[in-house]
Amino acid sequence: MSGTIFLRRYLTSRKNDAQPNPRRRVSAVLSIGMSVIFAAVLSACANYAGIHSDAKTAEPQQYATQQSISADGGRWPAADWADQFGDAQLKALIVEALKDSPTLDQARARVAAAAAYSETANANTMPRVDASYSLTRQQFSSTALVPPPYGGSWQTENKGLLSASYDLDLWGKNREALRAAISQLQASEADAQVVKLTLTTSIARTYNQLARLYALRDIAQREVARREQIERITAGRIATGLDTEVERKTAQANLATSRAALTALDGQIVTTRYQIAALLGAGPDRGLQLAQPTLGPGDDVRLPDNLPADLVSRRPDIVASRWRVDAMTHDVKEAKAEFYPDINLSAAIGLDAFGFGRFLTAASRTASVGPAVHLPIFDAGELRANLKGRYADFDYAVATYNQTLVTALSEVATQLAGVRSTEAQLVDAQAAQDAARKADELALIQYNAGLTNQLTVLNADVNALLADQAVANLRMDRRDKQIALASALGGGFVDTSNSGKDARPYPAAALPDGRAPSMRPAVAAPR
Repeated sequence: MSGTIFLRRYLTSRKNDAQPNPRRRVSAVLSIGMSVIFAAVLSACANYAGIHSDAKTAEPQQYATQQSISADGGRWPAADWADQFGDAQLKALIVEALKDSPTLDQARARVAAAAAYSETANANTMPRVDASYSLTRQQFSSTALVPPPYGGSWQTENKGLLSASYDLDLWGKNREALRAAISQLQASEADAQVVKLTLTTSIARTYNQLARLYALRDIAQREVARREQIERITAGRIATGLDTEVERKTAQANLATSRAALTALDGQIVTTRYQIAALLGAGPDRGLQLAQPTLGPGDDVRLPDNLPADLVSRRPDIVASRWRVDAMTHDVKEAKAEFYPDINLSAAIGLDAFGFGRFLTAASRTASVGPAVHLPIFDAGELRANLKGRYADFDYAVATYNQTLVTALSEVATQLAGVRSTEAQLVDAQAAQDAARKADELALIQYNAGLTNQLTVLNADVNALLADQAVANLRMDRRDKQIALASALGGGFVDTSNSGKDARPYPAAALPDGRAPSMRPAVAAPR
């Protein structure tokens, strides 16, 4: 349609020009050309009609959490949250891991790659200057465009150029690509904090597991001593005719079982030591150097009052997901800008001559300047497909953010419920432990005095053993859930990417009001 208009206007202009005027002809051609370009631009603008997204990021306030995550007047965990357990070795292990872990090195490398990509995107928004030089030895055809005396001869061409170009970026494509790259960099930095939090949490929980195994080993050690005592009493009772060889073999079997359990715990302790060494980024021998943990109970577990609103700025995984949504927003805008024409200004100046003698003379000077316009007219749907793909990426990023938020709220509620449940169980378990220990002591005294049989002693001993193990496991479980809760609350992370004079602000397109992340409205796809 635009070609027909062009031809019609051109013929009309020729018909009206009885006295051809070169200036008028050039002006008419330029006018017609601009009309064609303008019509094509309008056509290109309309090409992405109907492609959009209704996805929108969720806000924590829209989820029902009042009963599960109640405010307790507590504080957010600090970066040194592990110090609350009073174990200097644990603190030293975390410092060592943050310094030497290859996992953190991987995260830092990803941040560096994202930073380099953002620098590349920034370079695309700036003018470009290049210099080149070439020397070509060529035989020119005597029957082509080059006339004699150069035609049919060998010539050496020297060419040196200094060129400059600048993309006007009228539709903001390069600027949107830069904003997307900056948001991806922010996401990578938040991801590095996720890795850091995961690492420190893993070390603390594995260290707590080592403490659990040592506590169980102490119980097993006492159990071996108790079974040895039962075996000695049994031997004395056999001598007086109160017991038989059956009771002797039973006592020996129970003693061997207890020793096997102790050996198994020793093996698990060594394995856990190796796990800690791996988390530190060190060899397995590093784990063998660890002393027995001396973890305390830690602080009282109380949630801060500003949950769940501020969780979005306290959890690095939520912050990373938010930045990716923002990056996808700019990717969509960049894809839309592809529908519009690119205008690039370029200029070049240099020297071009045959041979060396005239290369540095004024006569060899060459120069060029002018715009270059790229206008998509028909691409078989490639641009629309690209825009659909960007919107799909945006939808995925929004869904990922929403799922991350839901998971975070669930983790906080789950770990808090676990802590409260474990605390309640400990009260009953400790009462059962006291009763079982007294029953075990009485049974052993009566067995030694010949007032009861071995079966009663063994039953009382097993009950005391199970009660001791239950209390130890509950104490370790409570501390494990306490560590997990600190991690679920962000582990001391605070999003400062949009605060301070030197910080990178959230781009206005995604977060127009400039408030803190927890106060911003949901991000929706650009129209």
